[in-house]
Amino acid sequence: MIENPSSDFSYTYQEYLPSPPLTPFVACYWTLDYQASSLQQPLHRIPPDGCVDIIFNLKARDASTSGFITGLMSSYEAMRLTQDQSLFGIRFFAETVRPFIHYPASDFREGPVFLEEAWGLDVNQLNEEMVAALDSAHRMELVERFLIGVLGRNNVRSEPLLEHSMQYLYAAKGRITVRALAEKLNYSERNIRRTFQKELGVSPKIMTEIIRFQNMLQELHQAKPTRFPDIAASYGYYDQPHFINNFRRLYGMSPKQALR
Repeated sequence: MIENPSSDFSYTYQEYLPSPPLTPFVACYWTLDYQASSLQQPLHRIPPDGCVDIIFNLKARDASTSGFITGLMSSYEAMRLTQDQSLFGIRFFAETVRPFIHYPASDFREGPVFLEEAWGLDVNQLNEEMVAALDSAHRMELVERFLIGVLGRNNVRSEPLLEHSMQYLYAAKGRITVRALAEKLNYSERNIRRTFQKELGVSPKIMTEIIRFQNMLQELHQAKPTRFPDIAASYGYYDQPHFINNFRRLYGMSPKQALR
């Protein structure tokens, strides 16, 4: 999200769906293009979405450092855009990303990691091809061919308990307690917490909050302001201060500021 957009700068963000073989793993591909202006330095705000991204910086001076992995976020980030940007991203579901990054998503919580460090020097050909590609359609073909190849060669699989837990969280839109989740899975709460911490680096409660917030945010964006209190209540925010404080914690601004 860009704050206070105007005609003084060019900003484009788009999302694309993956092909069927990759839909259990990839939420979407995305592109961000921004042409800097001397008049403004807008703020790009990123709320947590429960995903892990591989991002290619298409303006990197060295193609070998163009690709990097960013871990799961548990709070918002805000970046001041001061120069031209051209990014291509692969947004993975955190619970099924492990076959592609070889390690638990929790290993990438400390900050971006270059693809070369995770995949070795062989990935530099992909980095170079992504930077040289003429358009997003060609880049999607490149990454899909690469990802399907990785999936076919790799015997690393995601943690089944984590996958099953996340299926329940998605189905409930985050409106489920850890205790209720444990009862559905027939596992102890302790076992579930340990699995989330080991694989994702966050607790199931935090992941539930993120999924609940994302679902609520989508509904708020599509609704009239008069319906905001009812939507918030349907997600468990029964009083306005609780709703506003939680929204500000995950988004960095109030609902009124974000949804105007």
